[in-house]
Amino acid sequence: MAQQSSQKTQLAFGTGAFALCFAVFGTMSAMMPILSKQLHLSPVQKSIAVALPVLLGSLGRIPLGMFTDRLGGRWVFTSVMIASVIPAFLMGGVHDYTHLLTYGFLIGIGLASFSVGVGFVSGWYSAERQGFALGVYGAGNIGQSLAAFGAPFIAAAYGVKWGFWTFGILLSIWLVIFAFGARNAPRSGSAKSMAQILQPLSDGKSWILSLYYFLTFGGFVAMAIYLPIFLTEMFKLTPQNAGLRTAGFVVLATAMRPIGGILADKVGGTAILKWVFPATAVMAIFLACPMMVTFTVGALGMAAAIGLGNGAVFKLVPEYFPNSVGSVTGLVGAAGGLGGFFPPLVLGMIKQRSGSFTMGFIFLAVFCCFCLFVLLTRRERPMQLATVSR
Repeated sequence: MAQQSSQKTQLAFGTGAFALCFAVFGTMSAMMPILSKQLHLSPVQKSIAVALPVLLGSLGRIPLGMFTDRLGGRWVFTSVMIASVIPAFLMGGVHDYTHLLTYGFLIGIGLASFSVGVGFVSGWYSAERQGFALGVYGAGNIGQSLAAFGAPFIAAAYGVKWGFWTFGILLSIWLVIFAFGARNAPRSGSAKSMAQILQPLSDGKSWILSLYYFLTFGGFVAMAIYLPIFLTEMFKLTPQNAGLRTAGFVVLATAMRPIGGILADKVGGTAILKWVFPATAVMAIFLACPMMVTFTVGALGMAAAIGLGNGAVFKLVPEYFPNSVGSVTGLVGAAGGLGGFFPPLVLGMIKQRSGSFTMGFIFLAVFCCFCLFVLLTRRERPMQLATVSR
């Protein structure tokens, strides 16, 4: 009973930390419709500004995952929260495009926190419960919804700087709680060498999982950061209304993630992905139709599909790599983050050249079909490992 209580407590600590780091990261896209008007940004400039934080948030996941495997998640996560708080306060004083890019890039460390928490949380749960645990932890994506909904309203009421500072303060409070209350899971054996940490990254299965997450989590990040722009430019909604609808997208995708993990515990992650990829392709076609009804159906349907997919992929990570969760999570998570980095840049260029986002959604549908082809033509087997009760 005491062990179960400790598991739940540490899961709550990790999920809260990730949610608030993700909220700080999410303020960048949530505030972009307001900032772009103030700074008179072009479509490509806006795309670069919202995509740049994703670059650090993606590539940063690899070393952070490795550090977590070697040092444990408690102090690595604490350090990441400190690094996220600083640019959150700096963003409140942005008055030109150069500072917007600089501070925005640094705020991406909040997105990179994901790989730390996966290694931190998974150590507390046995193999048959990790789909559930990582699904719950991944629900920390709700932080993006908090930012998408809250930041524009806070900015309208109290000024642009408080759209950023509010979430910086909340993360600072959780940072103190986490630093004093979080504990690393008990380990058996000595810390891994760097060679042992890097070894799983040469396994083809880690790169296949990266491809799947490039679509599912990358699609989530790209839609979450670009929806305010879609809605304000395509349908002329106010930043507040666009933020509310973006929050709905994030909430639905986040709610489906633990469901995807639980279903993957029962039927396997691969079985879930066989439905996720074609469903996402269909929803991308709905998004390509520039009407509010079809766009709404496509956005909500995609949120549900990729939410399930996120939970399914991260059931497969500890299943295939039970002794290297942090390192492989870093690689897979980086791929997912990059999946959120490139689409905004492509969409910005497509919009600037054609005046429409339609071709971007068609490219997404084609990529979904490619992922389905890879899934159906490969047969991966999990590593054989005796289940250890944690």
